[in-house]
Amino acid sequence: MTVPDLPARLAENIERIETLGQRLLAALAARPMHTPAIEGPGPAFYGSVAGAWFRLAAQQPARIIEQQVRFWGQTLRHVAVAQEAFARNLSAPRTEAAEDRRFKNPLWQTNPFYSFVRNQYQINADALRQAAADLSIENDAERRRVEWFTRQMIDMLAPTNFLATNPDALQRAIETEGESLVRGLENLVRDIERGGGDLVVSLADPDAFQVGENIGATPGEVVHRTDLFELIQFAPATDQVHRTPVVVFPPWINKYYIMDLRPQNSLLRWIVDQGYTLFVVSWKNPRAEDAGLSMDDYVAAYLDVIGKVLDLTGEPQLNAVGYCIAGTTLSATLALMHQQGDTRVRSATFLTTLTDFSDQGEFTTFLQDDFVGGIEDEVSRTGYLSSQLMQRTFSFLRANDLVWGPAIRSYMMGETPPAFDLLYWNGDGTNLPGRMVTQYLRDLCQRNALAADGFEILGRRVHLSEVTLPLCAVACENDHIAPWLHSWAGVAQMGSPDKTFILSESGHVAGIINPPGRVKYGHYISDAGFGGGAEAWRAAAEFRPGSWWTLWGAWLAERSGEMIPARAPHDGLYPAPGRYVLEKA
Repeated sequence: MTVPDLPARLAENIERIETLGQRLLAALAARPMHTPAIEGPGPAFYGSVAGAWFRLAAQQPARIIEQQVRFWGQTLRHVAVAQEAFARNLSAPRTEAAEDRRFKNPLWQTNPFYSFVRNQYQINADALRQAAADLSIENDAERRRVEWFTRQMIDMLAPTNFLATNPDALQRAIETEGESLVRGLENLVRDIERGGGDLVVSLADPDAFQVGENIGATPGEVVHRTDLFELIQFAPATDQVHRTPVVVFPPWINKYYIMDLRPQNSLLRWIVDQGYTLFVVSWKNPRAEDAGLSMDDYVAAYLDVIGKVLDLTGEPQLNAVGYCIAGTTLSATLALMHQQGDTRVRSATFLTTLTDFSDQGEFTTFLQDDFVGGIEDEVSRTGYLSSQLMQRTFSFLRANDLVWGPAIRSYMMGETPPAFDLLYWNGDGTNLPGRMVTQYLRDLCQRNALAADGFEILGRRVHLSEVTLPLCAVACENDHIAPWLHSWAGVAQMGSPDKTFILSESGHVAGIINPPGRVKYGHYISDAGFGGGAEAWRAAAEFRPGSWWTLWGAWLAERSGEMIPARAPHDGLYPAPGRYVLEKA
């Protein structure tokens, strides 16, 4: 095929686009069928919203008319002003627009067409928000869901998401004679092929890192292995170490090397450098045959790890660290050990951990019966909840940053995703076993069992109040996965008389992976205690610039005993990072 009246390079790129289009169709044809309920809310939600709208129309018809008249008036006024400015001097009208980095190209301000499109989008967005706010919805969960889906619609329909109304993408296409669009389509096809037919936007260059080489490379040995986990002991970096060893339980929703990226931002390497015998758990990536794994199995694994670490070191106690869902499970394990009179854990550290789910925050949308029921149907069919589905869910909590923005840069601008270690880890997800997912969502999240009437684990009912050992909790100020207020509420209910709470700046990952020496995010510490509520704690808090690691390091050192000759791993099975961490979902 030849394309007439076009430069040769542009004609060639158009032909390449057509070829890639066929490859794209083939990739999409491989998309697995998911349970419909996991793709969107159930009929009850739509019925609730429709009912609220009809109630508003019946009881306050003037409100509906007022909404439409206001929207029409704003639109007509906008059109008239734009036409007058265009007819007068071919310039865009002067407008006061809120700061929005999606519209940073000067053409959004100076070009009459783009100015019109941007301003009309903002008028439409305001009208949608107001219409949703005016709905009479008394149920708080339903109200949050309406607001969430309204925000998703507004973000999805931004003019920057479409080639015809994205000046950056059009300029790039013209400058490269279509090459940017070809590269973008290649990126799109690659992502769909890697997702097995599902589209998950690559946030980082998938070829830039290799676990065990330029990330996840802290030296050590796998010293114990089961069908569920590998236990890694890291090589010492100092001649002397604290007597009490440390074990880190990472979340099995992700891989452990989030705490061991490059050497300069590795929390695990930093702990080793402070003079500790350090162990970390590397969880197996579940498959269909692991569908029956439950929270009981993970708590039993914690107990196995604790016993193995103490056997290897010859010590009677250790200090434990749990991150995110692994911290939630650590709290249940400690409550169980308390009931059994088991004192093998000397202190516990919880990183961005939720244990009280009475307020489900931004996950309210996904923790209602229609979505949870859809997940139950999906895992009963497949045996596990796929990492792609989870990554998509988490990404849409910050859609502009984690979906639309990266999609524009990759698919419309033709850019290679950045070589960013944290985002590479974010895309290297794990599956979750079906039974464990159901228990976690139904019992811990929906019923809030651990903070309410107790959570059943290994034949016992355990409660937050039974966590009585010394503990330190670190939460993050802008965390949308484990909001700090909710994290604080769980810690407040724990029974320990020795509790320290640290509030880091930034979010769920960046606030934790914040090494000393790079004064980027600070942290807050308060002497207000847990009797007056989270806001009172925050009001009395002192801000300290820089990383929280050193503060926590001093806290841990006080509970880690005397210094002894360093312990090196011996009789290891194979070198760190082990084999489980290399398994792809």
